[in-house]
Amino acid sequence: MFRTFLKAKIHRATLTAADPDYEGSITVDRAVCREAGLLEFEQVDVLDITNGARFTTYVIYGAPGEFQVNGAAARLVAPGDLVIVLAYCRLAEAEIAAHRARLVLMGPGNVIAATKDQPVAAP
Repeated sequence: MFRTFLKAKIHRATLTAADPDYEGSITVDRAVCREAGLLEFEQVDVLDITNGARFTTYVIYGAPGEFQVNGAAARLVAPGDLVIVLAYCRLAEAEIAAHRARLVLMGPGNVIAATKDQPVAAP
């Protein structure tokens, strides 16, 4: 049996742009992706803290400080909104104890404020 767990979380990034005419995806600062362990074209959920919108898309690498929602989902957000970007992984029972979710906490200007690895707590 496999279970789905949080793999990475980018917390409180500020959207720099929204482009409904682009094909789709979320553009994320490449260095932030590296820190979070996200690969280009990896599936993510985006949660808009400002307005409550939630959607699934994929990552493409962007310039320093860039967080841009593209395509149809751009109609759900606005520049300046705070967002959370989440990625998940599927783990076999034997892998769970060693798993650590990577948390990347963002500060003003989309600069990384802190990172931490969070283990799975026993119930």
